[in-house]
Amino acid sequence: MAKLIVFDLDGTLAKSKSPMDEEMSVLLGKLLEAHSVAVMSGGSYSQYQKQFLASLHCKKELLKKLYLFPTCSTAFYKFDKKWTEIYSEKLSKEQKETILNAFEKALKTTRFNVSNPYGEIIEDRGSQITFSALGQQAPLELKKEWDPDAKKRLQIKQELDKYLPEFEVRVGGSTSIDVTRKGIDKAYGIEQICKLLKFKKEEIVFVGDALFEGGNDYPVKSTGVKCIQVEGPEETKKIITEFIS
Repeated sequence: MAKLIVFDLDGTLAKSKSPMDEEMSVLLGKLLEAHSVAVMSGGSYSQYQKQFLASLHCKKELLKKLYLFPTCSTAFYKFDKKWTEIYSEKLSKEQKETILNAFEKALKTTRFNVSNPYGEIIEDRGSQITFSALGQQAPLELKKEWDPDAKKRLQIKQELDKYLPEFEVRVGGSTSIDVTRKGIDKAYGIEQICKLLKFKKEEIVFVGDALFEGGNDYPVKSTGVKCIQVEGPEETKKIITEFIS
């Protein structure tokens, strides 16, 4: 019997950079009545606030059973009267410069070029540097069309790996590549859950859309917890319904 259900956010609980819909919010509220829930995503905490927390409707006392791991588990937030940061594995100034230089080389080698991007292409999220091919605010339909099989991003990742052996480089979202410190990824998040929250791995189920090799959910597989691959929020709703019933 699973005691903790861990979800990815973009492409799993909600469409990319979009708020959760009402049906998902209701389902998660019901799920929290019977299970603990964690959310692990490449998004920043501010993105969680807009995309997840603002859409979630549940009893306040249930928030103590909800755990947030933004920026691929490089940070952890827990609720106790208010949301409190428990840890944050921030990148140093020198590490950020190394990552940005690597992106410059990798994008040049792969001949990446997007004219008129929708906002920032490379974003500093403190504990993570995130590349968004069409810009952070690109329309969802364009993002879905750009790299549906992740081949373009995996090609860029292959180049980044040459320059960043001391970092984790993972494909996430619809158009994103996330870079964090070595060893700080979603597998690290699972280990922190076991250490800080005292859950056993056999009590945990992970649900995500990027469990393929190179995806930012993929490291979870190495922990031994049960993993469920989904194609999008509609499939996630069916899985939550099964847990509730």
